[in-house]
Amino acid sequence: MGQPGFRNAGSTSEFKRFLPRSCIALVWIFLKNPGITLFFVFFDYFCFSPANKMKVGRFLFSYFKHLVTARNTKGFGVHSPFVYQFIRFVLYEKHYFYAFTGIEALRKELKRDRRIIGIKDFGTGADRFESVGSIVKRSAKPAKYGKLLFRIAHYFKSRQVLELGTSIGLTTSYLATSSSGIQCVTFEGSPEIACVAAENFRTLGLDNITLKIGNINQTLQPCVDSLERLDLLFFDANHTSTAVLAYFETCLSKVHKNTVFILDDIHWSKDMESAWETVKKHSRVTATIDLFELGIVFFNTDLNKKHYKMRY
Repeated sequence: MGQPGFRNAGSTSEFKRFLPRSCIALVWIFLKNPGITLFFVFFDYFCFSPANKMKVGRFLFSYFKHLVTARNTKGFGVHSPFVYQFIRFVLYEKHYFYAFTGIEALRKELKRDRRIIGIKDFGTGADRFESVGSIVKRSAKPAKYGKLLFRIAHYFKSRQVLELGTSIGLTTSYLATSSSGIQCVTFEGSPEIACVAAENFRTLGLDNITLKIGNINQTLQPCVDSLERLDLLFFDANHTSTAVLAYFETCLSKVHKNTVFILDDIHWSKDMESAWETVKKHSRVTATIDLFELGIVFFNTDLNKKHYKMRY
């Protein structure tokens, strides 16, 4: 659930409308009817503005490269017991928790919300107006990723969680409901979006969330300085390598053996892929898992450095 103010709104919306028709169609329909699949791909592609065609082509190449090179063994063949356990009992675990029902009911409600709110954009400087329903459809992480964040926080018994990029608060809610003892601090740049998120937290009865409003470049450091340790951090704000790496370095001082960092949209652009590669090479990082949509980072010093790609 990204912070809308940090992305190019037009290209994001256009791009995400393209993906379900093209990527999924190309993977699943191609085997049955290649002609129909290619029709969808080329029809959508030529509807794009010229400026976005290269971006779409690069993204599709990255996506299919990931499909070809990623493991789909559900942990079998992974030699690290730590990573094997994580893949088997977190990544591919399908147990349904009662908290999911309320959050997904709220998502359905929000999709019908026609309120128009102003979005403060600290990334591009292009402020705009958009309906709440449109923000949910365009920017909110799908339920399966919210549930994954819940399972990660639950598995590692995370107590102090940071989320960079609240948006309307759905992924925040997944993180905050993973444990009764968890404290979640979430950062949102746009005041009107933050107001909607705060309403949603009250609707779900969540009182363990602290909402920081303003430019993350100014609000993150004081918050990190006040923490004793950091258990889990979800990056979903400014989708540029400069910002991501700056946030990464800012939070490293509070990392411990069981800390988990989760980066959103690591293949969103060439710049974000560059940031992901830099994170993987960092001396304190001991293992990573690339799910294409998300990148998961571990700092467990008992691990031999290794990087994994998984289909999810």
